[in-house]
Amino acid sequence: MNIGTEYLKIVIERFKSVKSLGDKTINQLSEEEIYWTYNDESNSVAIIIKHLSGNMVSRWTDFLTSDGEKEYRNRDEEFLDAISSKSELTVVWEKGWQTLIDTLTDLSEQDLLKNIYIRGEAHLVLEAIERQMAHYSYHVGQIVYIGKQVKNNGWESLSIPKGKSEEYLKRMLDNHRKQTIKEEDNPV
Repeated sequence: MNIGTEYLKIVIERFKSVKSLGDKTINQLSEEEIYWTYNDESNSVAIIIKHLSGNMVSRWTDFLTSDGEKEYRNRDEEFLDAISSKSELTVVWEKGWQTLIDTLTDLSEQDLLKNIYIRGEAHLVLEAIERQMAHYSYHVGQIVYIGKQVKNNGWESLSIPKGKSEEYLKRMLDNHRKQTIKEEDNPV
């Protein structure tokens, strides 16, 4: 087993999992709800989507060969409400995530210890990946939190619903037992 290759597989799956939480939240929100803010200092889901995508496209385009803060990026503009529909926001959202996943998929184990630059500061590729994982998880968590606020009792849980932990654990253990029995009955 090659640790660098395994790490890249795992981190790609983790990013996809984070994206999935955002996808499931965005899908629950109406055209109006995606623009909701708690107050003037808060960001809407739409603004967070623009910011995440802007960051992803800037950071992950020409990842190994150019600074992660591209000259064409206007970070301040990402915080202006200038996209008028949920469908347009979905395109922006997907573009950012696709740029990230494509870049990670193209990396090799040898790339993990190379230096890249973000705003002129050197980072190991491994460090840059972890930095962005934390950043994207933070913002997707905001999206989920806003979704819960907006939907209130209409919110469809993305994980284990309140009061269902024991039931969930039992189902997971049963599934693992069945899988183990199946593997034992059908050895490779």
